[in-house]
Amino acid sequence: MIRTMSKPVFTVVLLTTLFVLSSCGKKQQAPPPPVTASGAVSTPSTVVALPNFTVLVKKEGPAVVNISTTQKIRREHLPFPAFPGTKQDDPFYEFFRRFAPGEMPPHEFRSQSLGSGFIISQDGYILTNAHVIDNADEVTVRLTDKREFKAKVVGADKRSDIALLKISAKDLPVASIGDTSKLEVGEWVVAIGSPFGFTNSVSQGIVSAMGRSLPGENTTPFIQTDVPINPGNSGGPLFNLKGEVIGINSQIYSRSGGYMGLSFAIPIDLAIKVKNQLLKHGTVKRGLLGVTIQDVSPEHARSFGLTKASGALITTVRKDTPAARSNLEIGDIILKFNGKELTDADDLARTVADAAPGSIARLNVWRRGTAKEVAVTLGDTETDLKTPQSRPIDKEIVPDKIGLTMHELNPGERQMLRTDGYVVVDAVDGIAAESGIQPKDIIIAINSQRISSIKQFRNVMAEVGIRAAVLVQREGNMIFIPLISK
Repeated sequence: MIRTMSKPVFTVVLLTTLFVLSSCGKKQQAPPPPVTASGAVSTPSTVVALPNFTVLVKKEGPAVVNISTTQKIRREHLPFPAFPGTKQDDPFYEFFRRFAPGEMPPHEFRSQSLGSGFIISQDGYILTNAHVIDNADEVTVRLTDKREFKAKVVGADKRSDIALLKISAKDLPVASIGDTSKLEVGEWVVAIGSPFGFTNSVSQGIVSAMGRSLPGENTTPFIQTDVPINPGNSGGPLFNLKGEVIGINSQIYSRSGGYMGLSFAIPIDLAIKVKNQLLKHGTVKRGLLGVTIQDVSPEHARSFGLTKASGALITTVRKDTPAARSNLEIGDIILKFNGKELTDADDLARTVADAAPGSIARLNVWRRGTAKEVAVTLGDTETDLKTPQSRPIDKEIVPDKIGLTMHELNPGERQMLRTDGYVVVDAVDGIAAESGIQPKDIIIAINSQRISSIKQFRNVMAEVGIRAAVLVQREGNMIFIPLISK
């Protein structure tokens, strides 16, 4: 599974391998002696020794397992002729009819892949990535002592990419579980896994960053490392120097599909929470608020009268959701969740997802220059979200003082564009262009006030002045754009 990124092209690669071999034959030269900040060559007495991982590997390595999966794929029959476009009067038709195989019956073949995992209980529970065992008909776990077991999938959660397996065995070696909250940037970490099928391979590096977000993964605060990780490492443990698992290796960020110094692991505290729910329910229940949000930029903060650019700015409130029932509004900025300050939109998404459905969340909200507290009873992510209804409106073409040329959408246009908005931008100039508004943007709101006509747009702009943020719908996404006055 590969996710393609914007130029320059990078991909987020899920690290399951399909038996690919590679080698490196370039001879390495000895590194030059270390140099101090002043430019002088360090003497051996000033060199700090690197950590020794042998004790860690001997103690924790036996708890790391190799996971192989088999998927049965059915191929339907291929009717004769197998050469499309061959007519009966073609000289080769009789040859193909007599000597080419006729209609081939349906048949099955098997696809195999490899990954890693680690044992978390003596009676055979194993953690790995959900994508390692996705669509597998058969899962086999191999221990370091070369024993093999058929594994049962207790549960898998694609959103967090965590899966829980069970094998029938006793007195197994168990990996020590650490605390991700105590992990710091710059710490040494060690990965053990099966890159390209080479079982129990060890690699090391440091923690590069904490709490990283990846495209489509805003509920997982990834641990970023520079540990060499390759296909087949997926699901394997990431250890700290105490020999404790603090993450599950999951993805790499790469141009080539191979390791390029950017590796990402799922925090073990998140994985354990998911494991507990899989063990109890067979699935994972997450809190639901029912809003679409974006980060608060410094420009947004100025537009909304905030002193600090933090929190999550609401761009959409879905009908029949907890947010709608609690009267949250477009343009509200959620600053705190149950007393916890929110740094950005991803922080809110993770916090809500981590909360139990049915629990009451107390939100500190900034609305039209005033701080408010809103109590919300969270829903479940399984809740159906209904599409809001709309009303018809007449068409009109009008230029605007801030540089917008707009017209009002008729019912047919609104249905075709699948929008709740009533006003679309035809051309931009001046302040609007400098601020980033584009032709075809659909105007939804100014600050927190919804716009249903060009007349209303003018009236609201006259009221708030240039200190405003315009909510637009662009290619299906809701974006607040702060107006910039130079």
